[in-house]
Amino acid sequence: MLDAHIPSGPIEKKWDKRRFEMKLVNPANRRKHSIIVVGSGLAGASAAATLGQQGYHVHCFTYHDSPRRAHSIAAQGGINAAKNYRNDGDSVQRLFYDTVKGGDFRSREANVYRLAEISVNIIDQCVAQGVPFAREYGGLLDTRSFGGVQVQRTFYARGQTGQQLLLGAYQALEEQIAAGNVRMHTRCEMLDVVMVGGRARGIITRDLLTGKIDAHAADVVALCTGGYSNVFFLSTNAMACNTSAIWRAHRRGALFANPCFTQIHPTCIPQSSEHQSKLTLMSESLRNDGRVWVPKTKGDNRPPNQIPEGERDYYLERRYPSFGNLAPRDIASRAAKEVCDEGRGVGPGGRGVYLDFGDAIRRLGEENVREKYGNLFDIYEEITGDDAYKSPMRIYPAPHYTMGGLWVDYDLMSTLPGLFVGGEANFSDHGANRLGASALMQGLADGYFVLPATIPNYLASNKFDKVDTSNPAFAQVKAEVTERLQKLLSIKGKRTPDSFHRELGTLMWNNCGMARSEKSLTEALQRIPALRDEFWNNLSMVGTNEELNQSLEKANRISDFMELAELMCLDALERKESCGGHFRIESQTPDGEAQRDDEHFSYAAAWEWTGTGKNWAVQKEPLTFEEVHLAQRSYK
Repeated sequence: MLDAHIPSGPIEKKWDKRRFEMKLVNPANRRKHSIIVVGSGLAGASAAATLGQQGYHVHCFTYHDSPRRAHSIAAQGGINAAKNYRNDGDSVQRLFYDTVKGGDFRSREANVYRLAEISVNIIDQCVAQGVPFAREYGGLLDTRSFGGVQVQRTFYARGQTGQQLLLGAYQALEEQIAAGNVRMHTRCEMLDVVMVGGRARGIITRDLLTGKIDAHAADVVALCTGGYSNVFFLSTNAMACNTSAIWRAHRRGALFANPCFTQIHPTCIPQSSEHQSKLTLMSESLRNDGRVWVPKTKGDNRPPNQIPEGERDYYLERRYPSFGNLAPRDIASRAAKEVCDEGRGVGPGGRGVYLDFGDAIRRLGEENVREKYGNLFDIYEEITGDDAYKSPMRIYPAPHYTMGGLWVDYDLMSTLPGLFVGGEANFSDHGANRLGASALMQGLADGYFVLPATIPNYLASNKFDKVDTSNPAFAQVKAEVTERLQKLLSIKGKRTPDSFHRELGTLMWNNCGMARSEKSLTEALQRIPALRDEFWNNLSMVGTNEELNQSLEKANRISDFMELAELMCLDALERKESCGGHFRIESQTPDGEAQRDDEHFSYAAAWEWTGTGKNWAVQKEPLTFEEVHLAQRSYK
């Protein structure tokens, strides 16, 4: 039985109670402990910086050449916090409610309340670091709305919020590097976890420039390595984003929770070519002032500015009058798919809808629109060649964020003792759908506030024998990693890694994407093992393991996607309900909305790896809702 170790008592007191109960490590003893942090995005950089500042020896690993290149910079639109500067009815309780409802009642209440509570501190932390949040004329921090809420709680720095927050965390990290408390390992990819005496005590890495396989030992390992949307090949994620760190931990025994909970973002630039390798996100913040529409008539190919107002269908405003264009991402994405499937989509292939700023420009003036969204409009024009000030943007849904991840308890520790997981790499806060502007909030909450409290408690609560890389466990795992890489290099087949990845991604998008069915998932579960077998028998590789070899990097990551894809489909098939981003076409209300089955599926599914070629075993964490009562989610 899974135990999340949730503190007793009123929900608003749980985090304070837990922190008071935690054991502390005195400053002199902190120097005796070492901590590995894998990942240098918002969660990783903030955790490494804070733990380093506390006095621990921290080793931070990234496969980038600099922490500044972490994918966190791509979160453009903003970060939520219950500051209520607008005096529009916001509060910690309302942010908590919106997040539980937005996740379609498939998240853990205690974790979500803590996230809402800490959000207030995050803004103060970032302002103190000099993050240049937008301000009103009088100097107060400005906020705007995001999907799924009716208040303005999203703080932003134009369309560069993730980048500016990461620069704040990066500065804090660099300060600790200069102080000698953090050692940064760049261009270094984690390929496995090392367990000693039943605890996570280190990792095995590959130097991406030289191919050297190294072992690193510590008392604690924290994974802050992001999500797995690149299983779809085309996604808004950076091309190097992958699942290897958490997947290798899963193969060592860490349970993987809710893998089918993936988010499709409604506001992306549509695919323009079958040879395309990445999709570009247009921030959800654009839906504050942009209006989404399609022609009312099928096959209407006139330029948008020639279609009269009366012949336009502002379908989100029509279907969801209370939230309009700021309906949650899963709902807005499915609605876009539906109108395109009806034959009313726009652009090449009919896979697009308009995001129109004509009304906003007339109401606010073009200069004010430029001030709020200018860099996003510039990105759009650079990619498409179109001027969105003169003609509407074309957008279409695309894979974006993953709510699934390694199962963690209230302290963010996985089922492997000593292995902690922060940010998007864990499953804990968002349920079946993430509300916009919550990813940055969770990454910084975990990194600045939660892990720096819970990791010391683990250190103070356990006795640690001295373990270094001479321990036989490190040599064994290092040999296994080397053998796996050599196996990839020895196949000598005819297909490139990218060709396999593209085929897998297309299969996942078609069968386990915006809509899933028993038929599509069953088909995928038949085809994925066959594709994986071909991968291990017909892969074409160049180069060696003793050099820079990006083909080997890709192939190694794709081999993990091949296994993850099967588990995603299995999880989606087992969850015979629709909730949030998991939409089973067999489970919908008469008006086409997601239909939950709370009697049978009000739980987090945590999957256990039982060995190559064997079926996964599932454990279930029951979800209880005492503060936000179960109800059919409605944004109408």
